[in-house]
Amino acid sequence: MAAEGEYESILCVKPDVNVYRIPPRASNRAYRAADWKLDAPDWSGRLRITARGTVAYIKLEDKVSGELFAQAPMKEYPGVAVETVSDSSRYFVLRIQDDSGRSAFIGVGFGDRGDAFDFNVALQDHFKWVKQESEISKSNQFGDSGPKLDLGFKEGQTITLNIGGKKRDKPRPQGSAGVGLLLPPPGGKIAPPPSSGSSNHNTVPQTAGIATSCLLELDSSNSNTVVQSNQSSDLLWGDFSAPASSVPPPSSTQSSTNWIQF
Repeated sequence: MAAEGEYESILCVKPDVNVYRIPPRASNRAYRAADWKLDAPDWSGRLRITARGTVAYIKLEDKVSGELFAQAPMKEYPGVAVETVSDSSRYFVLRIQDDSGRSAFIGVGFGDRGDAFDFNVALQDHFKWVKQESEISKSNQFGDSGPKLDLGFKEGQTITLNIGGKKRDKPRPQGSAGVGLLLPPPGGKIAPPPSSGSSNHNTVPQTAGIATSCLLELDSSNSNTVVQSNQSSDLLWGDFSAPASSVPPPSSTQSSTNWIQF
């Protein structure tokens, strides 16, 4: 923070402001702008707000020459140096002082509400900055006396960070040749491989032996082939002795054999 009197900064400048002579306040009630002669101001000029250190100065100056008409020093806001009126937001009461320390109260008014708003905000910002600077200086003055919080790592202390990332897929099982094998679907059954032989006849799986196969093939209406198992049964029947008249001639046996192979 700069020392008082080192330099002067300008906080706000308003080119048009009116000054009014106000009657003395008879009671503790707030000032009212309606009691002033608003249509006939006693002085008109420009208003500047400056600051030296923590003190702000409201200066009323001539528009052309810049000659100082009056000023109101301020050490806090809100305070006695600047007061608002109860019936308008464009008018204020200032306590002006001369170099000898004498003071008086005058009324000032802005023609535009935006100028009155800027005047009020400039004072608020300055004293907000003054408060912050005071708190910083106090913390710097008494900060070393209190215990300090040590947030550093102790010797040998480590920290583990668990950074969430994208989950990786589990590796698929591979065969001996390194090629991935597809697993069967859950609850499914593997169908048997198709038969290598193809035929125009109805095919019946062999499940019960030669006798059952013969019965199934005899029951098929689309088959014109005599099952070879009949030949084996003829051989069994041929073991019994038969009359010579019932033995068929050799030519008939040859034709029967040809019929079976057909």
